[in-house]
Amino acid sequence: MAFQLTAVLILLAFYGCYFGKMILQKKKGIQTDQIGKGKTGFVKRIEVVMKIATFLVPAAEAVSIVWNVSYLPLWARIAGMLTGVCGAAAFWCAVFTMRDSWRAGVSETDETELVTRGIYQVSRNPAFLGFDLVYIGILLMFFNWVLFAVSVFAMLMLHLQIVNVEEDFLVRTFGQAYLDYRKKVCRYFGRKPGHTSIK
Repeated sequence: MAFQLTAVLILLAFYGCYFGKMILQKKKGIQTDQIGKGKTGFVKRIEVVMKIATFLVPAAEAVSIVWNVSYLPLWARIAGMLTGVCGAAAFWCAVFTMRDSWRAGVSETDETELVTRGIYQVSRNPAFLGFDLVYIGILLMFFNWVLFAVSVFAMLMLHLQIVNVEEDFLVRTFGQAYLDYRKKVCRYFGRKPGHTSIK
């Protein structure tokens, strides 16, 4: 029961932040969900498949939580609880730090800023890191092969979104400022050698 309750709280915190931010931005006239919009070809395919994958995972998570069976030992389930909490916290920090520059997907028309403060000093993609940690956390708590397959697939699609869509967009939009930032901060977590100080 403790694992089920913790998992539900993690998902409520995570998706509550996600959809709550979308509602708040909508009230300001900001279209948060840019996934697949105004895109063509390879970029659109990545974003659309990523969106489908991120809908499949919570469905599989919900079934797994209700089923409440895991093929992993107790220590792995406890590690999953901690990982999931860290994921939700990372996501909250990312969304809060981005303020109204936060988007789901990239927008070629909205004017946003390059955010490098706060959690972005130690991760170029803390929201994506949050997704991954929540997925891994729930997977460890309720391991089954279906949940494993959809979670890994979603994480792969999120990675392809970063590498093939987000990073190209940031280079085009922010140029040298982003390239300098990329030299200092790792894609997921940490600062690169020679750039360890945080201002």
